Amino acid sequence: MANSASARKRARTAEVARKHNVNIRSNLRTHIKNVVKAIDAGDAETAQKNYTAATPVIDASVSKGIIHRNKAARHKSRLNARIRALSA
Repeated sequence: MANSASARKRARTAEVARKHNVNIRSNLRTHIKNVVKAIDAGDAETAQKNYTAATPVIDASVSKGIIHRNKAARHKSRLNARIRALSA
C-alpha cells in the first residue's frame, strides 16, 4: 500500500492509465479478430475491408505505446499475407 501522498496519487494515476490501455488493447484485439474471422469464413472482400479498418487501430496502438512497432508490423504482415493467400 502507498504510504506517501505522492505514492497514493501515483497509484490513482496508474489505475486510470491501466484502464485506458486495457480499452485500447481490447479494441485492437477486436479489430484483429474481425479480420481473422472473415479469413476463416473465406470471405476475401470482408477480410480486406476489416483489414483496412484494423490498420489504423494497430498503428494508433503503437503510437500510444500499447504495443511495440515490430509486433504491429508482424500483425499487419501476417494478416495481409493470409488475405492474399485467400484471394489467390
